Amino acid sequence: MRLHFRTTPNTEPIPTDYFPKMVGVFHKWLGKNNDEHGKVSLYSFSSLFRTQLDRGKISCPNGAGFFISLYDESKAKNIIQSVLDAPEMFSGLIVTDLTIEEDKDLSDREIFYFASPIYVKTSDKDNKTTKEFTFNDPSSAEIMTDSLKTKMRIAGLPPDDSLEVKFDVSYSKKKHTVLWYRNISMRVNKCPVIIKGRPETKSFAWNVGIGNSTGIGLGAIY
Repeated sequence: MRLHFRTTPNTEPIPTDYFPKMVGVFHKWLGKNNDEHGKVSLYSFSSLFRTQLDRGKISCPNGAGFFISLYDESKAKNIIQSVLDAPEMFSGLIVTDLTIEEDKDLSDREIFYFASPIYVKTSDKDNKTTKEFTFNDPSSAEIMTDSLKTKMRIAGLPPDDSLEVKFDVSYSKKKHTVLWYRNISMRVNKCPVIIKGRPETKSFAWNVGIGNSTGIGLGAIY
């Protein structure tokens, strides 16, 4: 299930590294004692859109938009009620409109666009050493595919032997850039992905996102 939001204009500048603020808002709406902390994320949320960048700060004079997608519809319903009770976000953003989009038939789709940067990495078993991958590295396809398979297994979905996830390197505006999250640099990709698999697998990916760190706002697709 996907929830689409519209907000008021900001009243204070929005920092470019606002992702932790979005994470805080998400968990506030999910509930302070929610059980998602430290777990593999079966949800994703987009970056803010309808924004402008001016002198290193973000503004949205006509209000911002974003979406949250969740595999667990009961959690989506919890968020809806929380937003009605507490629509305030940060930097003066307040939710003014919320619409629900049910899972769609994605049988005929293979190309999906990024709604937030896509992060691809591997870590050793102690998470002390991390290697990051861009769309230029063929290994990124295997890592993204394996990540989605892991989430499917956690969700209790049957394996999909036809599943393949890879970057659409034909996209002319593809690029990788560095994003900062709580003083940690992350090399992320702004590039669409190609997803091959069963329709229900694509629908699952549409909700939970692609790659690593979807729980902090990366890897959302549309």
